[in-house]
Amino acid sequence: MKVKIIAAITVFVLALAGFWVFSHKPPAPEVTFTTLQGERLRTADLRGQVVLVNFWATTCTSCIKEMPALVQTHEKFASRGYRTIAVAMDYDPPAQVKAYVARSQLPFTVALDTRGEVAQAFDGVRLTPTSYLIDKRGRIVHKYLGEPDFEQLHRLLDRLLDEAA
Repeated sequence: MKVKIIAAITVFVLALAGFWVFSHKPPAPEVTFTTLQGERLRTADLRGQVVLVNFWATTCTSCIKEMPALVQTHEKFASRGYRTIAVAMDYDPPAQVKAYVARSQLPFTVALDTRGEVAQAFDGVRLTPTSYLIDKRGRIVHKYLGEPDFEQLHRLLDRLLDEAA
């Protein structure tokens, strides 16, 4: 009888721990984004919005390839409280970033990370593209290494945008 109780408690504790691990959403790091226009935007300012923080570079072919899908995603969901922040890596020359943004007419916020502090705060990002999806409460919901599956991302955005803040 004692063995059954101990076994039941062990199963319960393991199940609870597993639930916590898989449902725990870490908070996004507190950083300040500096936009191409010189505006400073803090992570805390984004609460109440669903945000995709995309680390990219003009020299990254995968990044450039995914940009049209990022634009389409932004345009589809922006009116519902979705925001895209494309963070140019520290090794990307600001003039080159500005030229690409102007040429491509990117409709979302583009930030420069000239000292690499934002990338460092987000788990030391070095590979691009890397994106973090943040919910309305400021928690990281998903990390994407490489180009996201945009159909899956859109389904997740629908769900997150419908949630209360």
